[in-house]
Amino acid sequence: MPSLNDATGPRILFGGDYNPEQWPEETWLEDMRLMKEAEVNSVTVGVFSWAKIEPRPGERHLGWLDRLMDLLHQHGTGVVLATPTASPPAWMGTLHPDTLPRGEDGSIIWYGSRQHFCPSSPVYRAYAAAITKDLAERYGDHPALRMWHINNEYCTFCWCDGTARHFRRWLRQRYTTIDALNEAWGTAFWSQRYDTWEQVIPPRKAQYLRNPACTLDFRRFTSDTLLECYTAERDIVAARTPHIPVTTNFMPFWTGQDAWKWAGEEDVVSVDVYPDPADPHAGQYGAMIQDMTRSQARGPWMVMEQAAGAVNFRGVNVPKPRGLGRLWSLQAVARGADAVCHFQWRQSRQGAEKFHSAMVSHAGEHGRAYQEIKRIGAELSRLGESVAGTRVISEVAILHDWDSWWADEQEGRLSSEVHYPTVVRAWHRALWEAGVTTDFAHPEHDLSPYRLVVVPHLYLLTDAAVDSLVAHVRGGGTLVCGFMTGAADQDDRIRPGGMDERLRDLFGIRLVHEWWPLPAGEKVVCDDGLRPFRGSLWAEELELSAAETVATYRSGELVGMPAVLRHGGAWYVSTLPEPTALRELLARVACEAGARPVLENRPPGLEAISRGDVLFLLNHAPGPVTVDVPGPYRDLITGDRVEGSVRLERHGVAVLA
Repeated sequence: MPSLNDATGPRILFGGDYNPEQWPEETWLEDMRLMKEAEVNSVTVGVFSWAKIEPRPGERHLGWLDRLMDLLHQHGTGVVLATPTASPPAWMGTLHPDTLPRGEDGSIIWYGSRQHFCPSSPVYRAYAAAITKDLAERYGDHPALRMWHINNEYCTFCWCDGTARHFRRWLRQRYTTIDALNEAWGTAFWSQRYDTWEQVIPPRKAQYLRNPACTLDFRRFTSDTLLECYTAERDIVAARTPHIPVTTNFMPFWTGQDAWKWAGEEDVVSVDVYPDPADPHAGQYGAMIQDMTRSQARGPWMVMEQAAGAVNFRGVNVPKPRGLGRLWSLQAVARGADAVCHFQWRQSRQGAEKFHSAMVSHAGEHGRAYQEIKRIGAELSRLGESVAGTRVISEVAILHDWDSWWADEQEGRLSSEVHYPTVVRAWHRALWEAGVTTDFAHPEHDLSPYRLVVVPHLYLLTDAAVDSLVAHVRGGGTLVCGFMTGAADQDDRIRPGGMDERLRDLFGIRLVHEWWPLPAGEKVVCDDGLRPFRGSLWAEELELSAAETVATYRSGELVGMPAVLRHGGAWYVSTLPEPTALRELLARVACEAGARPVLENRPPGLEAISRGDVLFLLNHAPGPVTVDVPGPYRDLITGDRVEGSVRLERHGVAVLA
């Protein structure tokens, strides 16, 4: 398989989405000049150009793209060429209304935006394959081509009759017999038993709560169906250009795709990262997405999109202060990215995203956005030879699984206050603030490289996943799990005792008597013998067998009962401790496991991470910081010698080797 290295070589790719079809061709030469000045070496072309390429069914208007590809090559800019299949032309919805997705209530999702296609539609798939094949044939040998970009941010759901037929085929492959499906879905409840496959439908809008096992399988099916669309187009371009890597861009920590499965089908794993500049913990959020994407890629990865300034999809869209875009770009490189790209090159003057920032903003080449882009491009150019292709090593893994996330969102859950991504982010934040570098892993992955495995909240665990956790501890590793871990099996069937028996034995728990969700805003006071702390979201009434109580509940209905416990190398945390307490707890566990911070005694807000032999220091604090460093270095950005300590201004970065 080709890889990101085939597109990068000893450099970091830098650029963004380039949509010149929105502009007169007279601007193209100006774009080439500005790209060269900013040291842009890669642009993504054609993402939303289907209507321009195929204005009517079967017609091809590619002269403009020929000229553009040639022009980019002449000016030394490589092309990530997209298949434009994320936004079908209006004629498709008009001539083939069955290609339009349907909502849960049967309503039509009309064209006029994007992603308006039913991924199960044979007609949509045929048109998508045809245009993909023509692009591959025409540009497969073009010297500007560096990578293929399939579709864009796959995120479509559909509940139409065509989808229902496809869903039934998927279910027959999974379960073979209707009796096996009835058993897996627990259809004895509420008289939901199916007698024939034709009776099975997607979880459409219903009178009351829908079958959670059906809903879980539909989420699995939807991810797999979108993946079929991706692999169909990927196989077409790969057959024509087997040496050119292929990718599609994930949305960050998004519920619609099982990215573990998807990543195995990609040559390059790429993601769109949009932290909120107004979020005081945005640096940690970016680090979490970067860690997750690096782990899916199992090596260098690609930022396909980020914003040069403000976005336009939040309630209030603030721009990035000076230097913040540079900080976050270098943070991505520090955490394994070999490509740092933006949406988009030139800010649109019309359309739904005209307020979404770009590398060249409405202020033009003299605007702050472009001037900062020039600085980032120059610095990435200096770092390429020392950083590209190197890896980030971690001794700690956070376990994450889309199946468990989907099951956790079921309509009849115990608490609507528990949001899986929020819990995962809280645990990652604790480790990030403790200075501990983390990978992410699927619970069935090989966990032997890790000293510490952290499970913030995996309600659903397969038997293989449970065995993996037990084996990790039995093999000398350390495990710390959050509340409601392992309560259900792969079919969302609750395990006897409130937790899998193997896990109860591992943690020294006899029974989980009650799950005790907390109302919004309610806290429980806990005490670990050193200082009290507060927990939120959840509590549990546990009866221990062999575990040691580390902290007890000191308020609420569970006074005197264990809140945090350990049994050898296995820890269990039955609430969500407040940030300081969770950070101190996980730092203690990591230290005992032998997983140390990259840099001890860091000032608050200072992120330190090693990539290969290079140490990155990134200042997320609101003001300047001074950092002690362990030995003499050279700053790869400035060329300065650094010894003893280094001062970083607000949003400052040092890259030391």
